[in-house]
Amino acid sequence: MFSGVRALPAFILALCLAACTTSGIKVGDTGPFAPGVDRRGEAVDGVEVGHRLIAAGEFELAIKSFNRAALNRGGFDGEILSGLGTANLGLGRLGQAETLMRRATTEFDPLPEDLNNLGVVLMERDKTAEAIATFRRAFALDDGESTLIRDNLRLALAKSENSDTVNSNENRYKLVRRGSSDFLISTAE
Repeated sequence: MFSGVRALPAFILALCLAACTTSGIKVGDTGPFAPGVDRRGEAVDGVEVGHRLIAAGEFELAIKSFNRAALNRGGFDGEILSGLGTANLGLGRLGQAETLMRRATTEFDPLPEDLNNLGVVLMERDKTAEAIATFRRAFALDDGESTLIRDNLRLALAKSENSDTVNSNENRYKLVRRGSSDFLISTAE
């Protein structure tokens, strides 16, 4: 009981000193609440958000972002279809990815990146001959400038020539994004 009486003045002193500090919640123009949304600011394009989500491995959220972008743009274009195909490929939905990427390359002017990505899907589905033709078309459209497309074409050709001796788990196909990043899609090990 004696020790409790001695601790009481120390406790009261600590409370008094804590009350003297100036730290705490700073109240600005909006009060103690988080700032609101700037409704005058420009929103980030849903396609760009979708690509960022793919890079982060958030494929389901990327699909939602691409679908919102399609609503905002008034329909699907090649970039949105390609992005949806890439997200579905990341989720392992090869059939859906192939359908979306085929639409992106047939309904719109195909870009080398879109053809490359279709070739990756075809390789994953063991459609090697069609994938080689698609990679060649992508390589020709790109004028041979993309090392990723060239590497994918080489891997596909090697797989077709040595199908008995090449282990499919050793192959690494690269998925190309429209923009500054690239994605690596590897076979399951």
